[in-house]
Amino acid sequence: MIPMMAKKHLAAVFLAILLALAAGATGMRASEIDDGMPLIHMLRPLLHSGGDLGRRGRVPCDSWRFAVETNTLRDWDTVPARCEKYVGNYMLGGHYRSDSRAVANEAIAYAEGLNLTGQGKEVWVFDVDETTLSNLPYYAKHGFGVEPYNWSTFGAYVKEANAPVLPETQRLYKRLQALGIKPVILTGRREDKREATANNLAAAGYTGYLKLLLKPQNVKVSSIEFKSGERKKLQDAGYVIVGNIGDQWTDLLGEPEGGRTFKLPDPMYYIG
Repeated sequence: MIPMMAKKHLAAVFLAILLALAAGATGMRASEIDDGMPLIHMLRPLLHSGGDLGRRGRVPCDSWRFAVETNTLRDWDTVPARCEKYVGNYMLGGHYRSDSRAVANEAIAYAEGLNLTGQGKEVWVFDVDETTLSNLPYYAKHGFGVEPYNWSTFGAYVKEANAPVLPETQRLYKRLQALGIKPVILTGRREDKREATANNLAAAGYTGYLKLLLKPQNVKVSSIEFKSGERKKLQDAGYVIVGNIGDQWTDLLGEPEGGRTFKLPDPMYYIG
């Protein structure tokens, strides 16, 4: 006979298993809530970010995000209000970090396979916002992109120079340095944010980059024109752009693009 205490213990274990199975059946996987990766924001989601939130709300928010990431959906101003919870759960859960990790892994594999023959002139271009640094603490307070962009409040946030690192990008950054590839930071931030940006990058652990390039203060030029123009200047100066990574398609498009481009996820805003 099994003692009463042992029976109670077995019953508790059995109940725990049933609850775990039930959570799995509804898609609430522990690996997507806390998979051991460093946090980039203190909030954590209650549900995973697969597509259930969109389906439960009878809206295809996962399909909307797919169209955004593939550059099929363009010139949008804000995240649809119905998708705020979906985007929030995607950004705060393991899905966003897992997608970012997949991009970084592929970039590292590509870099490790390069035949570096440029006499130390190989460079890799990095964007800042949602690439080297994460503005998730700001966007978590502003509807994950549902609220219209506010130059004043975001500018004030940038000048605090407290944006956390996106660990997956930093892993790529440090691996490139170990391989002898020099990072170049190229951002659409204006020159009045140079000091804050440099301080934030340093505080986040980004050191030893070749250049920090920001958009001139009063020049009116599109993001593609500015960034491709700066890459052309690098190329004309004898540098070999072996790679280019950013969260917006405007970070990557326009000649010269670089040896290979890598797009990080960002469903919170669109830069045209």
